[in-house]
Amino acid sequence: MVKRINKLKKKIRLHSEGTHTLIWGGTAIVLLCLLFGYAFGFDSIPFWAIVVVFGLIYLVVVNFFRCPIRLFQSDTEGIVIAPCDGRVVVVEEVEETEYFHDRRLMVGIFMSLFNVHANWVPVDGTVKMVRHHNGRFQAAWLPKASTDNERSTIVIETPEGTDILVRQIAGAVARRVVTYCAEGEECFIDEHLGFIKFGSRVDVYLPLGTKVLVEVGQRATGNETIIAKL
Repeated sequence: MVKRINKLKKKIRLHSEGTHTLIWGGTAIVLLCLLFGYAFGFDSIPFWAIVVVFGLIYLVVVNFFRCPIRLFQSDTEGIVIAPCDGRVVVVEEVEETEYFHDRRLMVGIFMSLFNVHANWVPVDGTVKMVRHHNGRFQAAWLPKASTDNERSTIVIETPEGTDILVRQIAGAVARRVVTYCAEGEECFIDEHLGFIKFGSRVDVYLPLGTKVLVEVGQRATGNETIIAKL
């Protein structure tokens, strides 16, 4: 299926998931700076040092909640798009035990604190399953994170009848995995799959025989990089 959106350009905005964090965080920083100003003097070195440190921290958080508008403008039939920004940390054949119960090709993408943390739908299709699991919060790049950490599993059936499993995984810092998909809904490339706060990972499970187009260590861009062809 070819996307018919050609006039819109990429834009950068802030994700709605960050609204409360940025408002309350900004308010807390202003109050703390005022407190330090009254304690040390508004023209003192300690006060301005605190202002600079808090300002940099706030800019990092703002950067984290970036939400670029990206539109994939090529044919989407039979392709799998990167569901997030980050570095490819896993490309291997594994045993998938939650849904397929057989061998699958897994592509895992790790998002650092400085990556965009919005997640995109990797294939056109229909959502067959959405399941959230409570779990641990160990480092997201570890192999066991895929099965032990807090996570959400989404299964999408493509128009050609192929099931693709996407797993959003919380990391050591991430404490909230948000999934927008609902069972029975149609979903499309260009749509947001969800959001993971503060460092995390997304795994995609593909049928054996799928042609993987990325390799470990490669940088991927969500909704732009083609990671596989079915």
